[in-house]
Amino acid sequence: MSYKSDIEIAREANKLPIQEIGAKIGISSGDLLPYGHDKAKVSQEFINSVQDRADGKLILVTAINPTPAGEGKTTTTVGLGDGLNRIGKNAMVCIREASLGPNFGMKGGAAGGGYAQVVPMEEMNLHFTGDFHAITSAHSLLSAMIDNHIYWGNECDIDIRRVAWRRVVDMNDRALRQITASLGGVSNGFPRETGFDITVASEVMAILCLATDLKDLEKRLGDIIVAYRRDKTAVYCRDIKAEGAMTVLLKDAMQPNLVQTLENNPAFVHGGPFANIAHGCNSVIATKTALKVCDYVVTEAGFGADLGAEKFMNIKCRKAGIAPSAVVLVATVRAMKMNGGVAKADLGAENVEAVNNGCANLGRHIENIKSFGVPVVVAINHFVTDTEAEVDAVKAYAETHGVEAVLSRHWELGSEGSAPLAEKIVEIVDTGSANFAPIYPDDMSLFDKIDTIAKRIYRADEVLADNKIRNQLKEWEEAGYGNLPVCMAKTQYSFSTDPTLRGAPVGHSVPVREVRLSAGAGFIVAVCGEIMTMPGLPRTPAAENICLNDDGQIEGLF
Repeated sequence: MSYKSDIEIAREANKLPIQEIGAKIGISSGDLLPYGHDKAKVSQEFINSVQDRADGKLILVTAINPTPAGEGKTTTTVGLGDGLNRIGKNAMVCIREASLGPNFGMKGGAAGGGYAQVVPMEEMNLHFTGDFHAITSAHSLLSAMIDNHIYWGNECDIDIRRVAWRRVVDMNDRALRQITASLGGVSNGFPRETGFDITVASEVMAILCLATDLKDLEKRLGDIIVAYRRDKTAVYCRDIKAEGAMTVLLKDAMQPNLVQTLENNPAFVHGGPFANIAHGCNSVIATKTALKVCDYVVTEAGFGADLGAEKFMNIKCRKAGIAPSAVVLVATVRAMKMNGGVAKADLGAENVEAVNNGCANLGRHIENIKSFGVPVVVAINHFVTDTEAEVDAVKAYAETHGVEAVLSRHWELGSEGSAPLAEKIVEIVDTGSANFAPIYPDDMSLFDKIDTIAKRIYRADEVLADNKIRNQLKEWEEAGYGNLPVCMAKTQYSFSTDPTLRGAPVGHSVPVREVRLSAGAGFIVAVCGEIMTMPGLPRTPAAENICLNDDGQIEGLF
């Protein structure tokens, strides 16, 4: 049987005017800033007006470690949101915006799939409402003002060897990872080494996703450390006097984007930090607003639970004062087989033994999530090649860890296929059994926080960090940053820092190559192994197959 592509399904969507979607959650047309007919930003005035309401229940969707077989975390998030509405609940989803780099690289689109999608799919995967462009512009403004400050006399006495603020672009471009700027003579400034990160790794992105309003945004921007003097004292964004203009550029980007699912249920799509090199969650302002207007809010955290869910719990929940009532852990039979040693080309054949062998990865994630005091449900994202015996093997394995695995067919059937998962989630959430707590306290030392994550979440034997890194962490503690959480930058493909180690590896080490202080966002970034904050394109990038057809429609965007 042949199936329609995601983009074909999205084009056939019967979309409602965005004002009707807003009305479903009590947002009047006067509080929406439309971007065309099917997407709009929500006004800060409306957000302020609902702050005295009680919060709904927050449900986090995460996944096993990603494989080329695909897990469908966003698809499950959207499907669950639709399923909750189908069984009569007042629910909406909150997901991240898509970065252009991965769209044209390996990952493809990020709006769900099959009959569990958020639309308009094409606009969401491209320029959308311009939020990422605004973030890139604000970041670039600060970069320009730093070099301009140095050029015109360097009143802040910046040591040009210690400029910490890099540049960003929302594209995978490995050639820009490390560059020399200001070549060409006196009129172009002082030559120095710098580099580019991808926009989603920018501290400005993290700040926008963690800020509660424009005033908080401006303060956090001012707190960014951009450079150091020769005596190693910090120079802040506010010393360069850039935070006000940056806030102006981000004024509209700060407002959550309202769109809809294929079944015309509301969805906030806002913010987009990667989970392997940033904290991997949609914006706090979108999530907290959703909790004020709906009884159930389904959100996701990027990549596997060892990255996205860990950061959601330890960073976002800690900073925002929110807590999940349940976690959905997405797994697929295909991914279990791949973790069990089956090649991608052979995944279509039934192999219960490989499923059982690969379930160790699932078990490790179940244990980790439980350690945060939150109940877990495994969602088996159904593929048409799955056999009953393979599905039963995953269900049986989940039972050995004290959790239930529910087969969800949202990709094929929409909310009809996700209704059983929705019913199970409501059953768990409404019991109020969650007792959420982060896995480390604020007052633990920075290195011990890194060590705790490495040993408790990754099951590493040790953290490898030279004296330079350890001393840097101690200096930050002495400067008053010791209470910050830690954001681990690590490969998404394995619990270890080696992307080829699938399953549930033990006996490995976590090498910390670099640490960065994101004082405005409010966390320390620990760069581990070979992870890059500027990804590269694969040998055959998705961009090679993206084009406009004779009807002016986009082809090749998943």
